[in-house]
Amino acid sequence: MNRKEFLQTSASLIPMSLLGTSAAQAATSAAPMAAPVSYLESEAYQKNAGKLKFKANGKFKIVQFTDVHWKPGNPASEAAAERMNEVLEAEKPDFVVYTGDVAFDKPAKTCYERAFEPAISRNIPFAFTFGNHDDEQDLSRKEIFELIKDMPGNLTGTVEGLSGVSNFILPVRSSNGQKDAFLLYHFDSLSYSPMEKTVDGYDWMKADQIDWYRQCSAEFKKENGGNPLPALAFFHIPLPEYNQAAQDEDALLIGIRKEEACAPKINSGLFTAMLEAGDITGIFVGHDHVNDYVVPWKGILLGYGRYTGGKTVYCDVPWGNGARIIELTEGERSIESWVRTKGGRIDNRFV
Repeated sequence: MNRKEFLQTSASLIPMSLLGTSAAQAATSAAPMAAPVSYLESEAYQKNAGKLKFKANGKFKIVQFTDVHWKPGNPASEAAAERMNEVLEAEKPDFVVYTGDVAFDKPAKTCYERAFEPAISRNIPFAFTFGNHDDEQDLSRKEIFELIKDMPGNLTGTVEGLSGVSNFILPVRSSNGQKDAFLLYHFDSLSYSPMEKTVDGYDWMKADQIDWYRQCSAEFKKENGGNPLPALAFFHIPLPEYNQAAQDEDALLIGIRKEEACAPKINSGLFTAMLEAGDITGIFVGHDHVNDYVVPWKGILLGYGRYTGGKTVYCDVPWGNGARIIELTEGERSIESWVRTKGGRIDNRFV
């Protein structure tokens, strides 16, 4: 069975919400049913499919900024700009990911322009995943996406019909450019529980997001000769498994943990799906400003970025704000990572 036949055969197993508005309408029209467009063939994927690539030396470096919490006109936010500029000058990454909570006041437009400027001014490709505070200012999630989608170097994508907005995948091509060598999954971890009377706290990954991930992972595996394509995942709110791992005395925790992971009270199964798929080597989140640790759990590294913002919100961590650096090596599932803070300080480097 070739790829086209596989996609046609499996079409009935894909929820209509995952096909996008146009595909759903086509499927219910009087015309003969067309084969659904897989994510790998979708415009959302193809638009950025060839923009990230391993260097000739087989390395690919990512800088993770998280929780910038920019407040226009507040001098404390300039500390965030200072740190981002310092980190990018020192590390010269191939890609920057902002894992949520960029905007923390009005106008939100100014927050995104100022927070993304360090990457844009250096022509570094970047992407953004939503945090729980981003749409609490004067723009909705969709309005924010429309605002930022055409910024120079922005690779943020969206899949129509899925819960949330910032669900997308960026492949990192091999150094010779001939194949996908690594994947960067991005999820919208949503905001607050929709069932406040019975379940307080934060929202959880929805079934359609998990189904979308399973489908895409299977497609990439098939394209990779039946082997899971190694991947990382980025989003804002940690999974419940972060607390399980941190509380396990047999787990190796590296870094700072000054608060319990503020995870959803409902475990909807994304970690299980990733464990079963066998492709995700690490997950990196933000949200909890005084945590920057990593801890391996059941074969997947659960990690935090380093709080990047200024003192516009709680952020009492040693040596101040900074960033997490993640370096991939082509052909390997392992990663090297460290935290960089003010003055070139580097902490907790590990492989």
